[in-house]
Amino acid sequence: MRGWGIRTSIVVSLVVVALGFLVFRGLGNATVYFKTADEAVAQRDELGTRRFRIEGAVVGEPKDGRFEIRGERETVSVVHTGDVPQLMQPGIPVVLEGHWDGDRFASDRIMVKHTSEYREQNPDRVQDYPKAG
Repeated sequence: MRGWGIRTSIVVSLVVVALGFLVFRGLGNATVYFKTADEAVAQRDELGTRRFRIEGAVVGEPKDGRFEIRGERETVSVVHTGDVPQLMQPGIPVVLEGHWDGDRFASDRIMVKHTSEYREQNPDRVQDYPKAG
């Protein structure tokens, strides 16, 4: 009977560890972080072609899904697949979802951050955006 208790404990422990790993991994994937344009450029090799979100201010008018975003120091060329939101304008902060494709960012999702509420909640991210020229 003692052997059965030890085996059961081992099996239960393995199941708990496996479930803990799956929950941790699932929550880790569900938590979405984004990189600033400067961070993404600095970590390009590390990020590889993995999917992530990048934030920057729109530079110029988007044409045919092609535009640039700018951080404090770096400018990133973007090629977007899909519709570009009408609210997207030069100088507006955006968060793009996609991956590096060589030296450019291949995006398939754009989230425009334009409200005063965003500015109030993220003053450190918005106040230093260079004005689009």
